Amino acid sequence: MNNIQNKYKPIALWLLICCITIFAMVILGGVTRLTGSGLSMVEWAPIMGILPPLNHADWETAFQLYQQYPEYQLKNAHISLGEFKTIFWFEYAHRLLGRAIGLIFLIPMIYFIIKGKINKSLIPKLITLFILGGLQGLLGWYMVKSGLVDNPHVSQYRLTAHFGLAIIIYAYLFWVALDLLFPKTNPISSGDIQQIRTFSWTVTGLIFITALSGGFVAGLKAGFVYNTFPLMGGHLIPNGLFALEPLWRNFFENITTVQFDHRLLATLLFFIIPTLWLVARRVNLPTRTRWGLHTLVIILGIQITLGISTLLLYVPVPLAAAHQGGALVLLTAALFVSHQLR
Repeated sequence: MNNIQNKYKPIALWLLICCITIFAMVILGGVTRLTGSGLSMVEWAPIMGILPPLNHADWETAFQLYQQYPEYQLKNAHISLGEFKTIFWFEYAHRLLGRAIGLIFLIPMIYFIIKGKINKSLIPKLITLFILGGLQGLLGWYMVKSGLVDNPHVSQYRLTAHFGLAIIIYAYLFWVALDLLFPKTNPISSGDIQQIRTFSWTVTGLIFITALSGGFVAGLKAGFVYNTFPLMGGHLIPNGLFALEPLWRNFFENITTVQFDHRLLATLLFFIIPTLWLVARRVNLPTRTRWGLHTLVIILGIQITLGISTLLLYVPVPLAAAHQGGALVLLTAALFVSHQLR
């Protein structure tokens, strides 16, 4: 078994490096959104877009293109070329890192396949990941386009879809890497552990849903209202939760409802994850699994603290970006625990 693990360690390390780059991409994407930089590049040029403006004339051209779109005309007509450069660089870095991730994934994959180092059963998974990465790039541009027509505001639906797909790609990469590092040898089959396994997957799914609800909070800028905790507008259950019709729109378009849902889901995690930890203590689990559970609880505490602090302080960029990254870290811990409980 150790020989198999050693054989696949380089592949697992490569996949974990890809996970780290996607994590960085999520953080940078959050910073790009929070600094209002996401609509500064109004063209999508997958090949030629690798090069930024190289001289003053190029910058003038890029700035003139930006001036033709609603964000400049309705929000940023006062900014100078120097200020435009600042927001441009954030979006440029975000797109450049996306292209770099594609190369970091594709080149080693081709090398490992040519060298025969990848098991045949792994190849379809890697191809699926590469396709998902390409779709993520297209979805990113589809998201940006929603803010280039009439209203300089990116659709919260497209933003959340873009964020959600990034999480899915990250989680899939991490799971495949865990399979290589910790291949299943002796499946755990006791009834107690099967229940804990189900509980763990429930927690993992709830973390994913909570992260998606955070995407709607970000898309609607709902974090800039009701900046008190635990009350919202002086109430535990705020007024206007179902002000929109039909009813379903409130969960995706009503700022009050979207923030309330995110708080509610986070509060549920605050209780359910420690419950998982307490229930698991009664069962004889491997040391690695126990440490994973301890880590999950600790990260939960940090993430809740970041979320409340971000809200109370009116969404400062460093805290908000850390909170967004914290969602991925929490999901990582939950995935690890679920994997160990197979």
